[in-house]
Amino acid sequence: MLKITRTIGGYLAAYLSKPGPRYELHQTNSIENIFAVIQPGDILLVDGNSRISTAIKYLTQSTWSHSCFYIGSEDGTFEQATLLEADLNDGVTLVPLSKYTQYNVRICRPMGLSDEERDALLQFVKERIGYHYDLKNIFDLLRYLIQNPAVPTRYRRQLLSLGSGEPTKAICSTLIAQAFQSIDYPILPRERIQQGSGEMHYEHRHYTHTVPRDFDLSPYFRVVKPTLEMGFDFHKLNWKEREEAQEGLEQAQRA
Repeated sequence: MLKITRTIGGYLAAYLSKPGPRYELHQTNSIENIFAVIQPGDILLVDGNSRISTAIKYLTQSTWSHSCFYIGSEDGTFEQATLLEADLNDGVTLVPLSKYTQYNVRICRPMGLSDEERDALLQFVKERIGYHYDLKNIFDLLRYLIQNPAVPTRYRRQLLSLGSGEPTKAICSTLIAQAFQSIDYPILPRERIQQGSGEMHYEHRHYTHTVPRDFDLSPYFRVVKPTLEMGFDFHKLNWKEREEAQEGLEQAQRA
């Protein structure tokens, strides 16, 4: 039975991984600029274009359908820049940063980590390399793709409990959530005021409820934009309308 399930899951993974017919690249930053500012421990969110990406975007009401953990570059070069991700076909694996050259991406950075805490995060995710992608997630998402249910926005998140939670299975956002919970770093924790003392206490949400957009929404992750990090000055932009107006003025003066 397990073999049959894996076979069916393999076919479904291949189907869900196929890219859509249209994809619009909005960002003007090159992947080299991304590399110039990204740091080990950062999360790279990806606006995917596969069938599974469509389902995740619909259910989470977000443009981000995938998340990766940036490992770093062994020799400091772009060619060696490495991400860890949980892929539908290959499971938890290492991939080059260049894989997402033609995608819209966003860097989300955890703040205030010590070197020891960052090392602990890296060690946690590296120990999961080789884990299988969670088949439960595949079957759940396929159900939404086929039926395309009219689910009210406020209930969609509750319906998407990502993954079975089995220790040797993973999906992209839940694996990363587990890593941060292992060092008690918050993503979108529940906040509770303790009766009597009035102190604020925090409680982790179950990591299987974490989706890619949570890292974007979290007040504890800083959105890093390469253009701004590299010294953006809007005064230096050449606007087409201004150039055309200047050309028109020069022509009028010559007439």
